[in-house]
Amino acid sequence: MPECDHCGSHVSDKFARVFADEGGRLKACPSCSANAGIAEVARERTGEPRA
Repeated sequence: MPECDHCGSHVSDKFARVFADEGGRLKACPSCSANAGIAEVARERTGEPRA
C-alpha cells in the first residue's frame, strides 16, 4: 500500500496515481495537508515553482 513520503500515512492506490510525482514519491497527503491544497503543498515541499 502506498504511503506519504512526508508523514508516512497510508494512501490509496488511486490517490498515489493522481498525486505522486514522476518518481512515484508522495510529498503530501490528506493526513498532513489540507485536502484543497495537496498539490500546492507538494510543490512547496519539493521546491518547485508554481505553474
